Amino acid sequence: MNKKNTLLIGSVVFLIFLGWFAYQKATDDTYEGMSIIPEQHKDIPLFEGLKPTRSHYVIKGNRWEDIYNFYMNNLPKLGWKVEYEQSALDDNNNENDWSGFYSRWRKEGFDGELWISASYNQYEEETEVLFDKTPIYKSTSWIEDLPNSICIYETLKDEKCFELNDKSKIKEIKSLINKAIDWDKEELPSREKTSVIDFGNLEIKVHYGSDKEIYFQSEKGIKIMKPESEFFELTNLSQ
Repeated sequence: MNKKNTLLIGSVVFLIFLGWFAYQKATDDTYEGMSIIPEQHKDIPLFEGLKPTRSHYVIKGNRWEDIYNFYMNNLPKLGWKVEYEQSALDDNNNENDWSGFYSRWRKEGFDGELWISASYNQYEEETEVLFDKTPIYKSTSWIEDLPNSICIYETLKDEKCFELNDKSKIKEIKSLINKAIDWDKEELPSREKTSVIDFGNLEIKVHYGSDKEIYFQSEKGIKIMKPESEFFELTNLSQ
């Protein structure tokens, strides 16, 4: 075999290797930010039309309600049990329809908890769906009785509070705090702001800021919660 043929074969092999490497790299990047990939699990169906984009899936148009119905109907048939679900269908305010849904699922033999959520991105005109696998966390109820009013202090230095008397809002705040996950670490991460919610028989410090996780601290321990916009709307606290 002459040098010309050897060089040609070497070039072809190099191009094949380069193409394979580029494909592997593109595939890796596609799912880079995902903790779980539905396509790799026979018992986690993928809603038709969803496309992976690094950390989540997208589909054109406002399809979150179709996706919600798909998973609420199909996952139980595959052995999944819903632990918690909340959607904009529970909200009578049509302006919040874009907010979509959030759900947590468990199944015997599955090491952890499956989280599925979806919302409509009005700017991109597409629905974004997130699949996440997390350890199973414990949520201890701190608040049992529903007070007639609660006092919310914007900062630790405030002497006057914002008094909330709306029973429905107090109930929602109570529910969010009770469902927040128990934080079993001794060290509390620093946050830019600290407010206080006084339930009468229990005072809860709220550590938050810059779209980071919220930490609740009381004599009963520490809890952690995602920076839910609903919480800030209910408490009138500013992010």
